[in-house]
Order: sequence, then C-alpha cells, then structure tokens
Amino acid sequence: MSSTPTTEQVHEALATVQDPEIHRPITDLGMVKSVDIADDGAVHVGIYLTVAGCPMKGRIEKDVTGAVTKVAGVTKVTVELDVMNEEQRKELQTKLRGGQAEKEIPFAKPNSLTKVYAVASGKGGVGKSSVTVNLAAALAAQGHKVGVVDADIYGHSVPRMLGASDFPTKVEDMILPPTAHDIKVISVGMFTEGNTPVVWRGPMLHRALQQFLSDVFWGDLDVLLMDLPPGTGDIAISVAQMLPGAELLVVTTPQQAAAEVAERAGAITAQTHQRIAGVIENMSYYQPEDGGDPVYLFGQGGGQKVADALTKTLGAEIPLMGQVPLDTRLREGGDEGQPLVLTHPDAEASKVLVSIAEKLVGKPRGLAGMQLGISPAGR
Repeated sequence: MSSTPTTEQVHEALATVQDPEIHRPITDLGMVKSVDIADDGAVHVGIYLTVAGCPMKGRIEKDVTGAVTKVAGVTKVTVELDVMNEEQRKELQTKLRGGQAEKEIPFAKPNSLTKVYAVASGKGGVGKSSVTVNLAAALAAQGHKVGVVDADIYGHSVPRMLGASDFPTKVEDMILPPTAHDIKVISVGMFTEGNTPVVWRGPMLHRALQQFLSDVFWGDLDVLLMDLPPGTGDIAISVAQMLPGAELLVVTTPQQAAAEVAERAGAITAQTHQRIAGVIENMSYYQPEDGGDPVYLFGQGGGQKVADALTKTLGAEIPLMGQVPLDTRLREGGDEGQPLVLTHPDAEASKVLVSIAEKLVGKPRGLAGMQLGISPAGR
C-alpha cells in the first residue's frame, strides 16, 4: 500500500502549474490558499483566483487537478476556488512589477532587452496588419516570447487575425492580456462592444497607447510588435515619445504611388530620431499555380525605391528585408485567425516572412541607452 503524500510533495506538484495569463507558477503568485491531505490520500486544494470572473478558472482547476493527481499516494483531488481580496491583488500587482507599485513603461527603461518594432505604412490596404501578425507568429514559433500591441486604434484587426477571442483580465489597475498562438495581444477592440467605432481625438489616443504599454502586464518579452495606423499622425508621434528606442518597419506595395507615401511614413524618423529596421514589400507578385512566370499585378520596384530613398534621406543604410508574394491563403488565414506561417509554412510567402523574422531577432541590440559602468580615469 502506498504511503500518504506529504504537503511538500503536493506543493512541488503545484509549482509546475502556471497561471495561463501571467505564465508564472501559481505558487510564486500567492494563489495557493491551502492544502489539506486526508489519511486515505484524498487531497483538498484551495486556490485563489485573481478576480471572480477569471476567464481561465476552468483551465486552472483542470491543471491543478492533473498535477496533484500525479503525486504518489494521492487517491482523490478536489479543488476549491476562492478570490483574492484587494490587499492580495495589490501585493500581486507589486510583485509582477518587480517590487514597483507605480506604473511605468518597461520597454522604455534603459536596461530593457526587449526589441520593439513599430510596423508602419504610408497608406492603408498594403497588408501591414497581416505582416505584423505573421511576423509575430513566426517569432513565437521560433521560441521567442512575443507581444503585439494593436495600436491601429481606428482600424483594429489584430485580435481577429490572431484568433484572440478571450478578453483581458483586470487585477486592480493592471491588465492581463489574452494569448493566442503563444502571443500576448492587446487591442482597443477588446474594450469596445461589437464593431463600435472609436471616435477619439489625439489626447485620448495618446492615453490609450500609454495604458497599453504601462497598465498591461507583458512579462519578460523578447520582441514587442506594434501595429501602427497608416500615416504620420498622433499615434506615430506618441510611439516616438514613449518608446524612443523602437525601430520602424515600413510596409509598402510595389506600386509607385504607395511607395511614395510609405517613404514619407519612414522619413518621420528624421524628426523623431528613431531607427528604421528595414522595408518590407508586400503583394510583390503573384505566382500562377501552373508554374508560369510571376505576374506583377502592382508593378515592380516600390520596396527598393522606398529603401533607397530613405537611405539617401537618413544617411544610413536601410535594407529591403523581403518581398512577400500574393497568396490568397494569407488573407484567408487572417479571416480565420490562423496565420499563414503556421498553417502553410512551405508557402513562398511564409518562407519570406519567416526569413524577415529571423533577420529581426538576429539584429544586434546595439549599445544605445545601455549602461556600461565606465568611470572616468583620475587625472
């Protein structure tokens, strides 16, 4: 007959259970309320939820039951769910912020190692959001911790394209973002009813973006992608103010008219003193299924034209990072919440997008803003 499990064994098992939204062990988050073990091996576990309407409570209960069931000697597991009080939530909030109770934008700190890329375009309809979503999915599939801010306040579409149907969870004044395809995502569309339009002026837009960056618990991200609205308006300026270290990815199509507008969107960095990571040309060509010659529906050379013009304007080499061909499955995947790079990794468009993602994470962080600990020599 097996021996009765110990409290230590049960706690070790609970340490393997992660909160699905915060992605840290529930034992580290103060979510384990109690552990009671009967002589016959029956275990009763009390768990604190962050909020009463926690959307992940079913998964937490299932994961706790599964982990404790594996402990030798356990005959039965019952889980009782409770809710943290205000003081416990504040303690959790302070712990998640690294001991800092006040709000801050973690990606703006000099010691932040998160690469931030703002995906911009001169005009709408060039596939900027599709590129953002697929780059995020490619990076996550490569094992990187990725977040996406849908900063296109008026034309928010990222949640649908990523299949993020869950809503954020609020813990005091901290927001826990939902996850889709291992990508944390936040969007104003998660805070509006149905397809209600957002009718805001500049100050409101600035405040919304500030909340997305400071109130949302992103955790330790490797990469943060921001899907900007088209053009050089309020959001682009706010990003430059809040995240001066963010680099721009300029998306265009081969069409000359689109390229000229995209050039203006990139040239804003001359005034904001940001860097441009590169230019991405979307809808570059269509490859017939019969293997015939590529069809250049929107002309040729727009992406290279933008890269060359920005190189001349800014005095720094701006590369054309890739030319993404037209693929109807790219659009279908966006409608269905299934990024092309995950569903059809062998597609030519997927290969180009994955290649761009690899170039982004392979870029050196640089020393700008980093503390080197150098002291002046004595005279």
